[in-house]
Amino acid sequence: MNDLIPNIKKLELETIKNLRNSKSENTLRAYQSDYNDFSLFCSKNGFQSMPTQPKILALYITHLSSFSKYSTLKRRLASISILHKIKGHYIDTKHPVIIENLMGIKRINGSNQKGKKPLLINDLKILINAIDQSKEKDERKIRDKALILIGFSGGFRRSELVDIEYEDIDFVLEGVKIFVKRSKTDQSGEGMTKAIPYFDNENFCPVKSLKKWIEIFDFKEGKIFNISDKSVALIIKKYANQAGLDSHKYAGHSLRSGFATSTAESGAEERSIMAMTGHKSTEMVRRYIKEANLFKNNALNKIKI
Repeated sequence: MNDLIPNIKKLELETIKNLRNSKSENTLRAYQSDYNDFSLFCSKNGFQSMPTQPKILALYITHLSSFSKYSTLKRRLASISILHKIKGHYIDTKHPVIIENLMGIKRINGSNQKGKKPLLINDLKILINAIDQSKEKDERKIRDKALILIGFSGGFRRSELVDIEYEDIDFVLEGVKIFVKRSKTDQSGEGMTKAIPYFDNENFCPVKSLKKWIEIFDFKEGKIFNISDKSVALIIKKYANQAGLDSHKYAGHSLRSGFATSTAESGAEERSIMAMTGHKSTEMVRRYIKEANLFKNNALNKIKI
C-alpha cells in the first residue's frame, strides 16, 4: 500500500511530461509568453494567476481589448487554459462571464483581423528581380531566391520553411517533393509531402533555384537554409524595400497567403489549395478565395462606361 503514493506521483509527473510533449517547443513558448502577460496583469492587481477564476479572466480580456485584436484575446484565453491543464488545474473558458464579455467586445470593436499583405505573382516577380539586381554576395542571393520561391510555391509556414532538411527533399522528373515532418496543425508529427513542379520561366522556377542552392553548397545533411523563422520576414522586407514596395505591409506569412490567394485567382479548387498549405479547416482558405474574387466576380464588371 505504501508503494501506491510514489507510483501515483510518478504517474503524475509522466502525465505532465506527456502534456508538454503533445505540443511543439515553439508552441509551448508562445503559450508561456501569453501566460506571462496574464500573470503580470494579476500581479499588478493583486489577483492569483494559477489557478485563476473566470471573473479574473474576464477582467483581463477587457483590459486587453482596448489595445489588442480580437484574435489576440482568443489566443490568450487558449494559452492560459492550456497552461492550467499542464499544471493540473482546470479553468472554464466557456463560462458565461467570459463568453458574454467576448461577444460584447466583438460587437463594439469588431473582429476583423488586418493581416500582412499577400505576396502576389507580380510582386513576387518584382521581389525576385530585386534579388537578382542586389549587391549581396552571389551565395546569399541564390539562397534568398530559393527561400522565397520555395516558400511561395509550397505555401509554407515560416517554421516549416526553415526546418526543411536535405533528407526531406526528393528531386523527381516532374519537380521536387518536400516532406514536412511537423507543422502547426500537425502536432502529432504525421507529416505531409508538398509537390512543387518545374515552372516554364527558369528565372522564377522554385525547383531550379532550390537545386542550384543545394548544388553550390553540396549539401548532404542538415537544414538547407539554416536561418531562424524570424529571418524569413526580415529577408522579405529587405528586398521589398529595395524593390520600392512598402516593406511594412509584408512579412513571412506573405509567402503562404500569396500562394493561396494567387492560386485561388487562377481558379484552383479549395481542396487543392488546402492539400498544399496543410490547412485543416476551410475557414482561412475561403478568406483567401474571397479576397481573390473581389474583382473577378465584381458586379461593376457588367457596367460599360
